[in-house]
Amino acid sequence: MLTVAVTGATGAQGGATARALLTAGHRVRALTRHPDAPAAAALHALGADVRHADFDDRASLDAALTGADALFAVTTPFGTDTDTEVRQGRALVDAAAAARLGHVVLTSAAHADRGTGVPHYDSKYEVERHLRASGVPWTVIAPAAFMDNYATGWTLSGLREGVFGWPMPAGRPFALIPATDIGAFAALALERRADFTGRRIDIASDTCTPEQIAAALTTATGRPVTHHEVPLDTVRTHSTDLAAMFAYFTTTGLDVDTPTLHRTHPEITWHTFADWAAGEDWGALLGQG
Repeated sequence: MLTVAVTGATGAQGGATARALLTAGHRVRALTRHPDAPAAAALHALGADVRHADFDDRASLDAALTGADALFAVTTPFGTDTDTEVRQGRALVDAAAAARLGHVVLTSAAHADRGTGVPHYDSKYEVERHLRASGVPWTVIAPAAFMDNYATGWTLSGLREGVFGWPMPAGRPFALIPATDIGAFAALALERRADFTGRRIDIASDTCTPEQIAAALTTATGRPVTHHEVPLDTVRTHSTDLAAMFAYFTTTGLDVDTPTLHRTHPEITWHTFADWAAGEDWGALLGQG
């Protein structure tokens, strides 16, 4: 039984990892800036030890990591900026090194190590490089695009009108993964430290085109959904970072060798996009019930 500190525990990736570890019988320290949040209460009900921790408060990180065996680390620029992500990521790695943790599993982004020019990929790679130089046993898991994003934000707004608005051509494939599978893979890496230490692994559960996604959403929602290619200039007015990401997806492409990955790790119940979509409560999401 491991004692694993999990950052971002009230978010998608951290929450999924915490739940996977708890299900496997490990002790979880759910680290969050908001220990009174409903998501933190839900993890506490499952058996997690919820603790306050703030990336900008080194004392809180030191206290949260003392006595832990391992750390699941997630950073994000969204809500802040990429410079903040790098600063906070380095602080978290430094705290893990000071605590002499036996293993850090950092979640990054698929292709972040390829010089994509996408700002939030490059910031994640900077944190990766700091982790590798820290002297702490490390693993980097690098997820593809998140399926979970298709039930939020502009995608959900468009689906209410029967439109899957996405800034890519209809036939351009790209790799996808749900948070559940990220959490399961992170838990596997933490449990099997000897097999995963020193490895960087791009992970994905499925590969789809926007046209295939629209078809799967049509089936899952029970209403017609058609793909509409949103111009990159439109995305750029909202975020130059996201525009750079979609330009990369369209030109270079976001590919992951999923057949080999899934064959090598059959312990994971890999979910296709259709699997994920079928599990969402579209009636509630779309205001039907």
